[in-house]
Amino acid sequence: MESKTVGIIGAGAWGTAMGAALARGGHSVEIWAMEEDVVESINNDHENRRYLPGYNLNPGLTASGDIKKVATDKEFIIIGSPSLYLASTIRQFVDVPNIVSGKTIIGALTKGFVPNDEGLPKFVLETMESALPECYKNSTVYIAGPSHAEEVALGKITGLITASDHHRNAIRVRDLLRVPGLMAYASFDPIGVQVCAAVKNVIAVVYGSLDAMAETSEIFGDNTESLLMAAGLNEIQTIGFAMGATHPETFTSISGVGDLDVTCKSKYGRNRRFGQDIIKTDMLSRFENLDDLIANVKKVGYLPEGAIACKYVHQIAVEKNLKLPICDALYRLLNRELTPMECLMKLVNRQ
Repeated sequence: MESKTVGIIGAGAWGTAMGAALARGGHSVEIWAMEEDVVESINNDHENRRYLPGYNLNPGLTASGDIKKVATDKEFIIIGSPSLYLASTIRQFVDVPNIVSGKTIIGALTKGFVPNDEGLPKFVLETMESALPECYKNSTVYIAGPSHAEEVALGKITGLITASDHHRNAIRVRDLLRVPGLMAYASFDPIGVQVCAAVKNVIAVVYGSLDAMAETSEIFGDNTESLLMAAGLNEIQTIGFAMGATHPETFTSISGVGDLDVTCKSKYGRNRRFGQDIIKTDMLSRFENLDDLIANVKKVGYLPEGAIACKYVHQIAVEKNLKLPICDALYRLLNRELTPMECLMKLVNRQ
């Protein structure tokens, strides 16, 4: 495989694991971290002690605190910035010559929806392309799939989807990601893949709550959890087609059912954990409503993307008149309108 130059923007767990995997595959990879201790930890100890502690990183992965340096003269840039800071992060390197000319192919790992100036949801690629030069219109690539950072860092076999309206770029990023431990496939349905990546986190929060209640419940069990997951996939598909998804197989592939399954069931899943904490630690008692939770999410101690995405899913459902009982029940739970038991019983009593 021909070695490529890659810049990773964002040294969180997922960005770090992706950088390590690409370096393991022989690519020249440099990652940008805002925190000086993360830069030093990666460069000196080949470990990201802040965001991915305990995992040895390939020595070919180097780090820098200079975002323009990381973006300069790279054939590929992969952005792993949190959704709330996506546009502002891109603006820090948008004047680099290879970005101005459109020479560099740009992909995204960021999950969820991004609020616009009016607080309404936008897609990740839409947000990126509005911050990038005009030459990137309809050419950026979304990367998704059942891919917890911890297992990617260990080199465990993981499947990914590279989705774009620009078919050639989707294939180029697919080929870049075909390194030991990663199996990558191109998709030409970027809207469907982005919806799957965002909304599966909403379903996983409900799944986590159900899973916690099933430990002591006489009415909830494995059958109920499978019922919830299947119904959740239907809601993801409903949103996807309403937003402009083009390929039904998106929802039955690894970007749909695959990502939903691992997010709901994996021990690494923060959204599953958040759902469990709602039951086991009375997590929601710390917040007045969903807006308070989003504004003070640091009080959770980790980032439950599904709680944030739930707000935007509700806005989409209202705008497009969609019936999404699972997403609606979680929205009402997070707004403290329903108790967890009322939330779940409301779902199972719908027939």
